[in-house]
Amino acid sequence: MSLILHPFFGHGLYILDEPEAALSPMRQLAMLNRMHQLVHQHSQFIIATHSPILLAYPRAKILTLGESGFTETEYEQTEHFTVTRRFLADHQRFLERLFAEDEEDQANAG
Repeated sequence: MSLILHPFFGHGLYILDEPEAALSPMRQLAMLNRMHQLVHQHSQFIIATHSPILLAYPRAKILTLGESGFTETEYEQTEHFTVTRRFLADHQRFLERLFAEDEEDQANAG
């Protein structure tokens, strides 16, 4: 987190690869706040992320990489958002289905 708080200044171009890897959700929100400050100081960010929190940055251009190359995608259509939303909406049921699929795969393999 100190990486983005201290050495980043306005008028910069910052390229980050999964900066959320070592950040708690609260730290990711703090990172979003710092990014917002820097954007207002004419900085730009290119970020490779799996974080639905970081993907939520207002007016972010989200690109997903698939078989046909890069496609611009709406936040709510990203896999990261949809899976996280389904999990948080009913995590018990989500886990039951997940583990049932795993047990079925093991039964079919044996």
